[in-house]
Amino acid sequence: MALAVAACCVLFAARCSQYKPFDSVGFLRAQYTKELGPDLAVRIDVPFAVDTELHAAYMKGIQPASELSPRVQQVLDFIFYRIKLSYSLTPTRNAGGTFRARKGNCLSFVNLFVGLARDQGLNPFYVEVTDYQKWNHRQGLVVSQGHIVAGMYLEGQLKTYDFLPFRLKAYRQFKPIDDQTAVAHYYNNMGAEALLDGDVEQADRLLTIASKVAPRFDKSLNNLGVCKARRGDFAAAVALYHSGLAIDPRNAMLMSNLARAYQETGRAAEAVALLVKIEETNTSNPFFYVYLGEMALAGGDTAKALDYMARALRLDGELPEVHLGLVKVYLALGELENARHYLARALKLDATDKEALRYAHLLGR
Repeated sequence: MALAVAACCVLFAARCSQYKPFDSVGFLRAQYTKELGPDLAVRIDVPFAVDTELHAAYMKGIQPASELSPRVQQVLDFIFYRIKLSYSLTPTRNAGGTFRARKGNCLSFVNLFVGLARDQGLNPFYVEVTDYQKWNHRQGLVVSQGHIVAGMYLEGQLKTYDFLPFRLKAYRQFKPIDDQTAVAHYYNNMGAEALLDGDVEQADRLLTIASKVAPRFDKSLNNLGVCKARRGDFAAAVALYHSGLAIDPRNAMLMSNLARAYQETGRAAEAVALLVKIEETNTSNPFFYVYLGEMALAGGDTAKALDYMARALRLDGELPEVHLGLVKVYLALGELENARHYLARALKLDATDKEALRYAHLLGR
């Protein structure tokens, strides 16, 4: 009996010595190859991959810890105190790029946190904040970016980790997502950045990757539709918007862009009906009212534009985009002091916002 127990102990020890943490990077690369083919797979980044340089830098001075909370804290200390990560709205970076630049936005932070924590045998994951979805309005079209935080279950509770310095953390709705959807967010973010910078060709390439990695990711379908519309291919844009609406029939960004595509192709009645539907179902979305305000401003109706921007402000006074919307309206009205007041508020909320900085230069600040 004792011999049998000893044999079992030896077998158990051997099995334990062979244990290896789950290789999420290798698994994801295998998924790329399986689902997208080897030619495209080799061109797709794994945004949370930890390279040799980053691993070596992290391991310097790390004290072994068995409890989960101290190990998580070590990752946070490395990010915020050892490399002193600072916030930069753009560009979105992968884990290695964020480490070397020592700066990044929210998704850059999450890529670094998830990569390091998994490298240390922890099990973090990406979490989408579903009650905070960012719109950017350029040339009558709405570009979509989601907000991502890191998540882990500690003592049976979901803990989230975020890097968004200019916004109060008042989120209520969270949705853990798989790594492929997180990669789609990563490429969608970079595609949206390229689109907002006017590089439509680069945006098209990045957003195509996002849509292939996660075909049911409606944000990349929306933004890819915007790319097609910018190139004058409204038939392709309409098809992409309809594909997105088949996934999320109440998506206001997709409906707004579809309405614009209808306007551009002479389908005015369908556009008006769609805009009415959007307003009926999006009374709590400040970005939607900023969009309507800018559309009214473009049409010369400053009174309606001011009303829409005021509604957006009542819904959320912590968004730089809302204050910038008021800057534009007050400039159109010739009320420069009011414009300067809201510009100061926008810059206080996000001192890196490129559009706010352009208006600051215009107003001589």
